[in-house]
Formats: sequence, C-alpha cells, structure tokens
Amino acid sequence: MASASNLKSLDISSDKGAKIEAPHETNSESSKMRFSVVIPTYNRSHELRETLCSISKLQVSATWEVIAVDNNSTDSTRKTILDAAKGFPVPLHYVFEPEAGRSAALNAGIKLATGQIIATTDDDVRVEPDWLDQADAGLDREACDFVGGKVLPIWGGERPTWLANEGGRHWSVIALQDHGAKPVEFGSRHAPLGVNLAFKREALELVGPWDTQIGRKPGTLLGQEVREWLLRARAAGLKGMYIPEMIVHHVIPRDRLNKRYFRRWFYWNGISRAMLYQQSRVDMLAPEETTLDFSKVPHIMGVPRYLYRTFLRSAADMLKSKLAGREAASFDHELWLCFFLGVWRQRWKDRHLPFGGMKDVRIDSNREAAFQSSDENGQRDPQGGR
Repeated sequence: MASASNLKSLDISSDKGAKIEAPHETNSESSKMRFSVVIPTYNRSHELRETLCSISKLQVSATWEVIAVDNNSTDSTRKTILDAAKGFPVPLHYVFEPEAGRSAALNAGIKLATGQIIATTDDDVRVEPDWLDQADAGLDREACDFVGGKVLPIWGGERPTWLANEGGRHWSVIALQDHGAKPVEFGSRHAPLGVNLAFKREALELVGPWDTQIGRKPGTLLGQEVREWLLRARAAGLKGMYIPEMIVHHVIPRDRLNKRYFRRWFYWNGISRAMLYQQSRVDMLAPEETTLDFSKVPHIMGVPRYLYRTFLRSAADMLKSKLAGREAASFDHELWLCFFLGVWRQRWKDRHLPFGGMKDVRIDSNREAAFQSSDENGQRDPQGGR
C-alpha cells in the first residue's frame, strides 16, 4: 500500500479490480477541478459510511472530488471507502497516511487535492446539500481567503443540563460552532473549527501545512493546530470569515457528554496553549489578542505570573459558587483550573528550552494517566474534537 508521500494511484487487485486513482498534481487538472473535500479518518468506519453517504448527496454547481485519508486505521475503514467509491457520484480517492494524527492526515490529503477550493471536515458529520456552494459564495462575497461555518449538534445521548443547546463556551470542547446569523471575521474573538473549513488553494500554498506537533494524536486531546494555522494566516495578511449559511452537523457521541471528558479536554487545551506559547509567545488565554511583550512579563516556573492570580480567583469563585448551590457556575470555574494545570505542567517541562524550540517537547503519557483514564475515547480517536 502506498503512502501519501509517493502516491499516484492505488490499484487494489484484491478488491475485484477496483482501482481508485489519486489526483495527479498538474496545473491542467487543478484548473478544471473546483472543489476538493478532504476527510481524515481513524477507526470509525460506521460513522464514515454515514458521512460519505451524506456527502454523496451534495448538490454542487461545479466539479468536485473527495479524498478520504485513512490514518492507520485497524478496522474496516479501507473497505468502507473502496465500497463507497464504486457508486460515488464523483471521484472518491483513498489515501493511506501512516503518521498518526489529524494534522498529518489533513496534510496528506491536501497535498493530493487538485481543487481550486479545498474543504476539510471530519468522519462523523452530515452536510447540508449546498455546503460547498455556500463556501464558494462566501469566499466571493466576503472577498476573503478562507471560510468556516456553523457546526450544529447531532446529540448521541441525552444532553446534560450544564451544556447549552444553542452555543456557549463549552461548544468548542465538542467541536460545535454558531456565531449567529451574520458573517464574522475570524481573529480577535473567534477561531474556526477544522470540521467545517474551506480555503482558496493559494491560501494553503502561502501559509503552509498544519503543524503536526500540536494537533490531535492518539492518547492526547491536543488541539491547537487550527488556531496555530490561523495565527500564521493572519500574519501573512490573509482574511478568514465565518459564514452562517455554510452548515455541517456533527455527531456528538454519548461518552463525551460528561464532566470527566470536559475536564480532560480543558487540561489538554492548557497543554496545547502552552506548546503554542513555547513556539510563538502568544497570550495563552487569548492567542489572537496578544498585546503583551512576554519577554518583560515576570514568570514563575515558566508560567506568566498573572496567570497565578487568575488561578486563585477561579479557585475562590469555584468554592463560592459550590457553597451557593450554583453547580453550573462552579463547574465553569473548575474547568479553568484544569486548563491552568495543563499550562503549568507543559511549561515546567519546557522550562529549559529556548523559546521557539519545539523538537524536544514530549507528552509524558504516564504522568497524564489520571486524565487519560477518565476517557478512553481519546486514546482510540486521534481525529476527534478539532
């Protein structure tokens, strides 16, 4: 089986002569293909089958293709893609990417995409029929370089009372997004989600691929690859917009609708932000709003001193809310404490590294076992979440 780095085509002789051509990177083909949809997938063949079925029903006004990237799955993912390709309305390409992680899978698919517009999503979504056309219209109407849209829930279990059904800060934990009915520029307040993004090809060529060091990997809930790419895009002068008409629906499994998963996500979000800080010196609370010169900010054990004050305030507010019987508010403050613990842990590990140095950054899976064991889903799902 070929990997993405040298793949030209896959001739699967054992699959009754089925041959799935991977796109050739030529200018003539790129000029003909309008859209490429890239789907990274890992060990979710059942959900992937439903996702491909939904995508096959897209109503698109121009040429399009789909690239499904098997990120080293051990289930029937390969067969699911090959079976779907036989009756798919447009070319459906199978790509195998052995390097674990959503970012590596996306990079492999994007490298082989021939479309003028490249859209990314996940293997557990249902798309609106006009998804691609709305992305195209948004890019043109807003005169921007990339767009993202609404990500609405398909609840796989009963929604807990502390989780809002219509937006809110907790939606990002389970990769949901709704910024309202009007276009909003991504940047100072909002960041896109990788489950619903579309780029002009030139934007990806200018900014470069996803960072594989801070993206989702097995055994972790790392997830700052989209925000890191956004920072690079804005530094390059590119503009991204939230387009409310560009809609996908995201399946939220039952085992993520609990407080243990949310605590673990915020902890790993803290680790991810600390890694981003190590790389780029951005504000860990609001990377897009960085105004401080952190070389002049006092640090304690690698963490900006002001974060300790925020930690103490949150701890006090958590106790006050709990004593007052305000469980939802208490949980909100508790999640910030989990975030801080992740920040502190990673900054301590990075204390001897020069800023900008990332090669020696490692996640110690044994020391994070208490968080990992609370949600086995993260160990088997390097794609999920972001």
